[in-house]
Amino acid sequence: MSQPTVDDVATAMFDLIKATHGKKNLKPMDVTKAMIDQFGEDACDKKLCKKAIRQLIDSGRCIYSYVGGSYITLPAEEESSEG
Repeated sequence: MSQPTVDDVATAMFDLIKATHGKKNLKPMDVTKAMIDQFGEDACDKKLCKKAIRQLIDSGRCIYSYVGGSYITLPAEEESSEG
């Protein structure tokens, strides 16, 4: 399996965040651990995950939510379009 790109990891992160939305709030470290489990420790490291999280935040696909801690969630318009 080839090395995942930042885009690959960001897409997988977005899918994970979308799948758990409304059920569980994910901290950045939770998402990072899930990506390392999915892609393997040799292919995906914390640095790559950090870049992928930054890409999701900068693109507006996800936002940071500060409610008793720092979480990565979907923006409000994503929430309203699901229902």
